Parts: sequence; C-alpha cells; structure tokens
Amino acid sequence: MPAVQINTVFNIDLEFEIAPIHKRLAAYFIDFVLLIIYLYAMKSLLYGGLGLGRDHMGVDILLVSIPMLLYSLVTEISMNGQTLGKKLMGIRVISLTGSEATAGQYILRWITKFYEWPFLFGYIYFVDDFFLGYIIITGLLGIGVLIAITVTPKSQRLGDLAAGTVLIDTRSKMSVDDTVFMQISNPNYEVMFPQVMRLSDNDLNTIKNVLTQSKKRNNYDLAIRVDYKIRSVLHIEHNMDTISFLEKLMEDYNYLATKE
Repeated sequence: MPAVQINTVFNIDLEFEIAPIHKRLAAYFIDFVLLIIYLYAMKSLLYGGLGLGRDHMGVDILLVSIPMLLYSLVTEISMNGQTLGKKLMGIRVISLTGSEATAGQYILRWITKFYEWPFLFGYIYFVDDFFLGYIIITGLLGIGVLIAITVTPKSQRLGDLAAGTVLIDTRSKMSVDDTVFMQISNPNYEVMFPQVMRLSDNDLNTIKNVLTQSKKRNNYDLAIRVDYKIRSVLHIEHNMDTISFLEKLMEDYNYLATKE
C-alpha cells in the first residue's frame, strides 16, 4: 500500500499509509447514503407529517440543506478527522505535520466540496422529479476529485492540497492512536518533567506517533532522535531509557493538563 512521508515539528519523518481509493469511495458512499436517508426522512416529516408546502423554502434550507451541507465539516471536527463513513472504513484526515488537523484545515477541505452542491441544493430550486439527475451531476463532478487523487503524489484532492492535509489508513500496521490523552488514575501521581507543558499539541502528537511506530516496528532510532531533541529544547537531564522517558512525558502532560 502506498505510504506518505510526513516531516514533523521535530524535523523527523514519520510514515503513514495513504487511504486506498476503494476505502475512500466506500466511505463517501456510506456518507452519501446517510445524507439521502436524512433528506427523505426530513422531507417526509416536513411535507407529509407537518403539511408544509413548497412556499416554505426557508424551512427546507434551514432544517434539511444546511445540516447536510455542514455534515462533513462538523463530523470531521468532532470525530478527529472522520465522518461516519470514514470511521467505518478505518480512514481519517491528518495534517501534513503528522498531527490532528486544525479547525481551519477542516474548513478549507470543506469549502472546496463544490461538486456536492447540485445534490445539496438542487432539489430545492427545481422539482423533486429531477433528484436522480442531481445525484448524477454530483457524481460527474466527483470524477475531477478522483483525477486529483490519482495524479497528486500524496493522493490528495484539491481540498487537501489547500488545507495541507492527507487521508490515511488507520487500520494499517503503521496506524496511530487517535488521541494523545490517557487516564491518570493514581491520586499520588508524581510529575517528573513539568517542562512538558511548554510543548505544543503538534509536539505531543508527534511524540505519540513516534512511540506507536517505534514499538510496532521494533526500531527505536526515531524515538532516540526525538528524545535528544526534547532534552535539548526543554533542558532536561535524565537517566531513563528513551521509551520510558517519552512515555513519562506523555503521562506528565496528561496529568498536568487535567489539573489546569
């Protein structure tokens, strides 16, 4: 499976497997079906159950089109780079820094999905009899997206290129845990490295990713380089082995973060 090298904030390359095209298509199809189910359920409620007429276009836009339009943006922000379809297929969006994408990056990805507009709004301004036509037009516009994914080095669509993101396979042997957070339940926990709070979220995500890949590959070169970089930046001296040190940093961060 193709992989992408991502240069992190520590100037260390991490390797992630790019989400294969069949998973991307399946995830999109799942999301598309969910939107169609929502569309027909809401239209049945509004025009059947509540008896609204075609003159209530504003209600239709507010309760049907806007939620559908915002679906991918809201789910990706709230589900760490995944829609329901992406989650089921085991793929997600990450930043090209190797960390979780920011809200701004998700927004940039979202506003480039112009190819979905015929489906999201076409049925409002025209008659419902042409609904299948709106779906076909959306599919034809989506061909351009597939071309972009095929020809770009990191299999990115235009939104990914603009936002600096990439879609990875989270179920591969090189996948990473979705979050840096862990539960510290020991009430007598002792912090060793309070300097960890000077690190950014991107730094901590990189440490987590390095730990995950080092353990899975049984290769600790990357971890040693990160260890050296952190000690030099935070002016830390320790006699711990590299993995124990990085794990302790993560624990200290999680403990301190919950106390703030």
